[in-house]
Amino acid sequence: MQKKNQTVHLLLLDSSQNDAEKVVSLMRNAGKATRAHRVTSIEDLEESLNEQVWDLFISREADGELTYANCLEFIKQQEKDIPFIVLMENYDEESAIGALKQGARDVLPADSLHRLILVVRRELGDLEERRKRRNMEVYLREAEKRCNILLESSMDAIAYVNEGMHVFANKAYMDLFGYEDMDDLMCIPLMDTIAGANKDKFKSFMKSMNDGSASSNELTCKIQKEDGSETDVVISFSQATYDGEACTQLIVRPEIDSELEEKLRKFSSEDLLTGLYNRSHFIEHLDSIVEKALNREVQANLLYLELDDFSIARAEYGIAGADTILADVAAMLRSLCPEDYAIARLGDETFGILAMIADTKAAEKFAKDMCHQLAEHLFEVGDKTAQITASIGIARVNENAPAANDLLTRAHRASTHVHTLSGSENGNGVYVYNTVDFEGGDASSEDMMVTLQAALDNNRFKLLFQPIIGLRGEGEEHYEAFLRMINDKQEEISPSKFLPIDSSPELSTKLDRWVILQNIKSLSSHRSKGHDSRLFLNITPHTIVDKSFVEWLGVALKAAKLPGNSLIFQIKESDTIEYLKQAKEFTEGLQKLGCKISINQFGCALNPFNTFKHVNADYVKLDGSYTEEIQKDEKARAKVKEIINQLQEMEKLTIVPFVENASVLSTLWQAGVNYIQGYYLQEPTTEMNYDFSEGE
Repeated sequence: MQKKNQTVHLLLLDSSQNDAEKVVSLMRNAGKATRAHRVTSIEDLEESLNEQVWDLFISREADGELTYANCLEFIKQQEKDIPFIVLMENYDEESAIGALKQGARDVLPADSLHRLILVVRRELGDLEERRKRRNMEVYLREAEKRCNILLESSMDAIAYVNEGMHVFANKAYMDLFGYEDMDDLMCIPLMDTIAGANKDKFKSFMKSMNDGSASSNELTCKIQKEDGSETDVVISFSQATYDGEACTQLIVRPEIDSELEEKLRKFSSEDLLTGLYNRSHFIEHLDSIVEKALNREVQANLLYLELDDFSIARAEYGIAGADTILADVAAMLRSLCPEDYAIARLGDETFGILAMIADTKAAEKFAKDMCHQLAEHLFEVGDKTAQITASIGIARVNENAPAANDLLTRAHRASTHVHTLSGSENGNGVYVYNTVDFEGGDASSEDMMVTLQAALDNNRFKLLFQPIIGLRGEGEEHYEAFLRMINDKQEEISPSKFLPIDSSPELSTKLDRWVILQNIKSLSSHRSKGHDSRLFLNITPHTIVDKSFVEWLGVALKAAKLPGNSLIFQIKESDTIEYLKQAKEFTEGLQKLGCKISINQFGCALNPFNTFKHVNADYVKLDGSYTEEIQKDEKARAKVKEIINQLQEMEKLTIVPFVENASVLSTLWQAGVNYIQGYYLQEPTTEMNYDFSEGE
C-alpha cells in the first residue's frame, strides 16, 4: 500500500489572498499536505465548522471587521478543539500575552515563517495526541463494559478490594464464600474471610506486597466461608482500578499440587534451549517494570543483544553446534548479570537483558564489558573453538518509556545502529537509543545537499514507472516516472526525504535534467518496440524559473527522435501559484515543443481554478487526499464531482491518484474521472510493463 501523507485541514483569516496562499505553499513545501479555506465572516466560519473537522487555524490580526478575537471566541463557544495561531504584523509582548489569554496556542511575528512551521508541527502533534487520548478514553469505557460482563460470567472467583474492604465480587466469588448478596459481602473485611490460623500469614504476605519485597503475587492459605467452614485456596493479587479508584484484584482458586504448578509455570516461562526466560514472559515482566517506571517507582535500562553474523557460525558448525554456542552465551550472561536482572532469549540469536540500574552510562559500561568478554571468550564446539561478537542496543526505561514492545523495538534499532558506527561496521559495539537519531532529527540542508551530490556523482538513483489507466476508453499508454535515491544500506529514498526545500537551484536543475534525460532514453527505447507510451515527469520549482531549460529540452528530444507530446510535465499546484508568471512562460515554451502540461496536487489552493487563467494545463491530477475522503464522506464525493465537472467544462483531462481498492472505482466513474492511478492497478516498477489491453 502506498503511504499517504495525512492531510491538514487549515482555516485562514487573512485580508490578503496572496499572503494566505504563501502560508499554504509554505506548509506543503514543509511536507504537510494541506487543504485550506479562507474565512471571510463569522457566518462563513460557522458554516465551515459545521461542514467538517478542522485541524488548524492560522490568523492575521484582522480581515476588515472580522478579528482573530472574534474567531477565537466563536470556536470556544462551539467547543471545537482547533489549535489557533496568531500572526502579528506589529508584534509586541503585551498584545501577544493578550492573545494567549484569549486562547491562542501561540503568537508569532507575521514574518517568522520558518518558526511558524515548527509551531505548526508542534500543534498538530499535540492535537493528534489529544485526539488519541479521547479515542482511548472511549475504548477504555468500552473495554471496562466488556470486562464487567466477563467478570460476572467468569468461572473464577474474582473480587476487588479497597483498603481491606470488598467493593466488588462476581457470582463465583460469592458462591465460593457462601454469600447470596453483594451488599452483605461489602460489609465484610477481607481479613474476616481468612481462616484464623492463617491470619498472621496473610498479614505478613500483604506487608511484603505493599513494600515490594514479595517474591510472588500468590498466597496459599485457608479461607473461612459464611457458614464457618474452611477450605484451602490459592489467592492471586494484582493492582487494578475499579470505578476509577485504585484497588487490589483477587482471584481465588482451589489449591492444586504446588510442585506440578511450579513445573507448569517454569515450562511456560522458560526458553527450552537456554533455560532463560522466553520472549512472552520477558515482555510480560518488562510491561510490569514499564508501569512502575511510569509511576516513578523505578528506572532501568533495556539491553538488546544480537550476535553478529551468527548465520555464518550456524553454517560452519551446524544447528547442533550453534545451539551449543547459544547455551554457552546464555550461561555467560547469567554469570555476568546480577540476580535482579531479567535475562531472556528473544529470538534465534538475540537476547534481552533488563538491567535494574537507573544510570544509563553505567548500563552502557556494563554492556561494553559484556561485549568485550564475549569477544574474548573461546566457545568449544566439539573439537573446534568458535569466537563470536555481539552488538548491544540500549533503551531507557523511565517515566517517558513507551509500551514494552515499542521499547524493545527501540533497543533493537539501537543494536542495528551499532553497525553504522565508526570501528563497529561488523558489530561488537554498544549504542544507546536516541530519539533524535531515529525520529526527530532532520538532517541539515547542507548535509542533504552533500548526500545528493554524492548520489549524482556515483549514479545512485533509480527510476520507477507507474501506469495511469484510462476509465473512459482512452487508448493511450501513460506512465508516471518516479525517482528514488539508493542509500548506503541499499534502501530506496523518495525525493520528499532527500531533496531539501531550500536546495540549491544549480543542483536541483541538474538533478531534474539528469532525471529527464534518463527518462527520455528509457521512453525512446520503449517506444522503439512498438509502444505508443507517454511519460508524466515531475519537476522542481527551480526548473520552472530556469530560462535555458526549454532550449535544452528541445535539443534532447531531437537527439532522441522523440515527439514532444510523448512527455507530460507535471507541476505542483503550489509551485504554479508561487511562480505564476514564470510558470506561464515555462509552460508556453514547453507547449511550443509539443509537450503537454499537468497540474499535480490540484484542489488545495484557496482558489485553485484561478491557476488556469495563466497556465493552460492539459491534465489535472487531484490531490491524493480527495481519494481517501470520498470513500468516507458523501460531502467529499459531491465536492469531487463538482470539481471534475468544472474541469471537464474547461476541457481538462482529470486524473485521480492513490486508488488502492476496487470500491472507489464506481464513485470515480460516476464522477466522470478520465484516468486513475494507484497500487490497486500496479505499484511503481523498474519497467514500463503494464498490459493496457486488460481494461479494454
